[in-house]
Amino acid sequence: MSSLPPSPSAPPGAPAPSTAMLLHLQTVPPRNGGLWIRHGFKVFQRKPLALTGLLAIFIFAAIAMMLLPFVGIVLLLMAWPLLSLGFMLATHLVLQNRTPTAAVYLAPLKLTRQRRNTQLQLCGAYALATLLISLLSSAVDGGSFDALQRLLASGAPPEQVAEAAADPALFWGAMTRLTLAALLSVPFWHAPALVHWGGQGLMQSLFSSTLGVWRNKGAFVVNSLLWSALVIGAALLCSLLGGLLGAPQLLPLLIAPLGLVLSTVFYASLYFTFVDCFMFGTPRELPQS
Repeated sequence: MSSLPPSPSAPPGAPAPSTAMLLHLQTVPPRNGGLWIRHGFKVFQRKPLALTGLLAIFIFAAIAMMLLPFVGIVLLLMAWPLLSLGFMLATHLVLQNRTPTAAVYLAPLKLTRQRRNTQLQLCGAYALATLLISLLSSAVDGGSFDALQRLLASGAPPEQVAEAAADPALFWGAMTRLTLAALLSVPFWHAPALVHWGGQGLMQSLFSSTLGVWRNKGAFVVNSLLWSALVIGAALLCSLLGGLLGAPQLLPLLIAPLGLVLSTVFYASLYFTFVDCFMFGTPRELPQS
């Protein structure tokens, strides 16, 4: 396949028709996990400022939400599924030679009332599940993670921080948090897109997303391993540059923009995971812009 076929839906930046697209579950080879990343970089190269700006807008909004006690955390967690879907819509717009704006975050809420309500239910379910994971992880580590965060925020001596970090309960709490968060991502990976483009209900979208990830677990494993290698490689490169320049204090200045770019590419690549699993498949090469 040499180019992307036209999408059967309306342009993602605008409200879609009330009728749902016909989606079908597909199985792709494991190597497509690397293809998703490659296409994410290519999409980023076409509109780097627009896509990075979208993520920056979400980050600034997240900071503003965190200023609200408790309610801000809940609102931030509820907004997370809309971040992934918003970037799917943004990627689709870039492939249509259009420039995405912050409107992609609100587009999923401008369809039919049924789809809007389902999206809000997904957001609420994700926030509730994440809070439950946090409470369970805190119970496992006995509050050692919160204690470590307080020490870091207060500028405690390195010896005291190292002693707190060596607590075995902290390790098991972190493992619990990471494992449950990874499991939670499976049903929510495609669910917002399945509601937006497929018109599926809450439970159907969660089940379909889980089935799609499971059927293509080889590609997702490859994708996860490659992303891990990229992140570790980027961190090592920044450390090496800081050492060569003889200015380790510059390390945060190197890591921050690189982390923003990699995060943007990751979210831009999510569109291709969806079309590979449920739509027409990812092409080997993207159409020319």
